[in-house]
Amino acid sequence: MFEPAELVVDIDNVTVVVNGRATLGPISVKIAAHEHWALIGPNGAGKTTLLSLAGAERHPTTGQVHVLGELIGRTDLRELRKRIGSVGHLVADRLPRDATAREVVLTGRDSTLATWWSTFTEQDEAHAIELLHQLRCDRIVDQHFGRCSQGERQRILLARSLFGRHPLLLLDEPAVGVDLPGRESLIEALDDLAASKGPPATVHVVHTLEELPRSTSHMLMLRDGKVVASGPIDDVCSDDQLSECFGIPMRVSRFDGRLHATATPSW
Repeated sequence: MFEPAELVVDIDNVTVVVNGRATLGPISVKIAAHEHWALIGPNGAGKTTLLSLAGAERHPTTGQVHVLGELIGRTDLRELRKRIGSVGHLVADRLPRDATAREVVLTGRDSTLATWWSTFTEQDEAHAIELLHQLRCDRIVDQHFGRCSQGERQRILLARSLFGRHPLLLLDEPAVGVDLPGRESLIEALDDLAASKGPPATVHVVHTLEELPRSTSHMLMLRDGKVVASGPIDDVCSDDQLSECFGIPMRVSRFDGRLHATATPSW
């Protein structure tokens, strides 16, 4: 049984091969309870593949993956996924378009896809609405998920994942398609979550440093399926390592606890 002090994700010397080509690895990553990881790299670096391993959605080709104390390949992945919160297009694509925003949030409790699989209390209903309010979704509580904008869907999915109170939360570019006020509300919600009692460990895939909350504690940089750098964010997120990760000269700065990155002019 998983204990809070243990690793929530332990990826040990793993490779993933698709159509005869290694898309990831060999790679080893250990994520402990309550840590908040950023996963960054150029397109095709292997970020989504790694996230699918952590989310118990994929088996490694070689090596071992433990998630919440369970060994992938030796456990019921359907039951394991119920303990993992996810925000991303793979979840969004599977949810019913005629479900309301409130109903989508409620499905996060048991990681189901429809509310009719579970029963909910008045406290559950109130908490779902409260989360939607926190993420600036006040006006769309009863709007069908399929009629929401992309930015609204991302915020609804975040509320859904927060509702579940899972020990592991995976965020696959949650700020994509979100306007500036929505992005800042999302980042504030993640910082509030990190400051709460017994927060989940998080793995947050981003394209830009500006999408990261202040509470980000660790960073993993990937390029061509290999690790460029991994560890505490203040040790990893440097000009040199970010430049190596993206293949162009980069400069990292921090303002008010938030990270920013710009390309260094070549002239």
